[in-house]
Amino acid sequence: MDIEAIRSGKIKQLAGADLEDEALSGSQMERVNLAGATLVGTDLSGCNLKGGRLDGANMIGAQLESADLRANLLGANLMQADLTTADLRGSNLRGANFMGAKLTQASLAGAFLSGANLMGVNLQGVDLRGAELRGANLNNANLKGADLSYADLQGASLSEANLEEADLRGANLAGAALMGANLLCAELEGANLTGVNLDRACVIGTNVTQLAS
Repeated sequence: MDIEAIRSGKIKQLAGADLEDEALSGSQMERVNLAGATLVGTDLSGCNLKGGRLDGANMIGAQLESADLRANLLGANLMQADLTTADLRGSNLRGANFMGAKLTQASLAGAFLSGANLMGVNLQGVDLRGAELRGANLNNANLKGADLSYADLQGASLSEANLEEADLRGANLAGAALMGANLLCAELEGANLTGVNLDRACVIGTNVTQLAS
């Protein structure tokens, strides 16, 4: 396989390709088709993958620091991947698996994450404004100080999640599970809390008077 041609973006059709452990950092791969590709341990840090197809890709342990991933990652396996400072704004991440992934300072504003697995993931301070997280698994996730304003978390599972000082203004939390969650000083102004389960949750410093019975 011509790695230099891939790095320069000359090859666009790489669906199902095996690029495990390849060094592709800084590559210009805009609109590349990597659907179903094997990218286990691949170095894609700083890559431009905007508009690309990575749906169903196996990206376990991939290095994606500062990568432009405004792409289709439907059902991608991103376990243990390093997505530090990655740009995922508006990306299709429905059903993606992020267990063990690093997302420090990543931008997920407006991303589509319905059904995604973010269990136990550190999302402290991450930008999730307007993100679509319906039915996502955020159990035990660290969302301290995260911006979830106007996010759609309908039916999401946030049991034991840390939402201390998180911005949830205008968020849709209808039917969400927040059992044992830490909402200390979280901002909930205008949030839809209909049917939310707050059993054992810490709500000190929050306004939950709008809760429906």
